[in-house]
Amino acid sequence: MRKNIIHILMALTAMTMLRGASCQREKPTIEENEPAVELQFNADSAFAYCHAQCAFGPRTMNSEAHDRCGEWIAETFRTLGCQVEMQQAALTGYDGTMLRSTNIIAHYQPEKPRHIMLCAHWDSRPWADNDPDSTNWTKPVMAANDGASGVAVMLEVARLLQQLDTLQVGVDFVCFDAEDWGVPQWESRSDPDSWALGSQYWSTHQQPRKWETSYGILLDMVGGQGAQFYQEGMSRQYAPSVVDRVWRAAHAAGYSGYFPMAVGGSITDDHLPVNEKAGIPTIDIIPYYPQCEASSFGPTWHTVLDDLQHIDKNTLKAVGQTIIQVLLTE
Repeated sequence: MRKNIIHILMALTAMTMLRGASCQREKPTIEENEPAVELQFNADSAFAYCHAQCAFGPRTMNSEAHDRCGEWIAETFRTLGCQVEMQQAALTGYDGTMLRSTNIIAHYQPEKPRHIMLCAHWDSRPWADNDPDSTNWTKPVMAANDGASGVAVMLEVARLLQQLDTLQVGVDFVCFDAEDWGVPQWESRSDPDSWALGSQYWSTHQQPRKWETSYGILLDMVGGQGAQFYQEGMSRQYAPSVVDRVWRAAHAAGYSGYFPMAVGGSITDDHLPVNEKAGIPTIDIIPYYPQCEASSFGPTWHTVLDDLQHIDKNTLKAVGQTIIQVLLTE
């Protein structure tokens, strides 16, 4: 998807990108008296959910590991009190490969008239095409961070919500498939539409709902070591009030160091079709490493080192507690 570095506008040029000036004007003012919620996100539990996904192996499209993990994700959401839909589709990859795609959609409190959407992709990159060792380029990525971490945070949020009887909104957990089949870096061409295939399909095949989805939050690579989450440029363009809402929540929860008040890059990710085709204002919580030479997404992005050893529970906690802060202050 997005993560092709060619399609990133780095923070060094953020001031001159489209709507850059308005982004600066829209910077939130932190309310120091916004109280932190008591319910605590459990990073150990989230890590266990991440481990469980990786135990299936790389969840590359059309593989047995992919299909078995998808069944596990769906069943786990069911055991956590959610109603689950499996949106299956045959999608065409950039190279003509037919991809058996399944978007996993779990609804918590579907009877509520207003919902918040949390989303992440659950498939693995089939090629470690950003690995410093070119002999690894055709190897699949375990995707502990780039995929599993976002789903893990959502599962832990779903588990914690069972403890509440006062949540004022419904929550939709959407696990997008076929996100990471984008054109590999060794190809001479580029195609932004080759990424985020599952969310593109979901965004144009919406079924009528009895509720209104107020906004969405995409969780992408939310468990990496040394991660910081700058305000992503397309999120500020399409959903500035949601960005402000989430960053205020992060600061109220005590994680301002993870969520700096600064604009990062603008990227192609699952939130774009959700904004542009489904019309749901949605932001992307995604890391930005301005000093990393390997990638602004961090040193393990699209490499064989995207494994459990490079997952940081502190990062999972920072993101997960921020999401809990957002939901419980609705």
